[in-house]
Amino acid sequence: MSKICAITGKKPMVGNNVSHSNRKTKRKFYPNLQTKKFFVPETGEYITLKVSAKALRTINKKGISAVLSEAKKKGNILV
Repeated sequence: MSKICAITGKKPMVGNNVSHSNRKTKRKFYPNLQTKKFFVPETGEYITLKVSAKALRTINKKGISAVLSEAKKKGNILV
């Protein structure tokens, strides 16, 4: 699987490693992704999502069903 958050759509960013002598080489900044299982009470089943730490906080605040419906509208999730 790719390193993309299923809820927020966060992807790796590109930047530079900068040495002491100020030489620059390319690097990637990866999002803090966690693989989690969530219980959806409306359907009565578990789903597994790869979500960022920020998405986990959003799920705790709004609830999984509200967050899933928003992600479907944005097109981030294909469930």
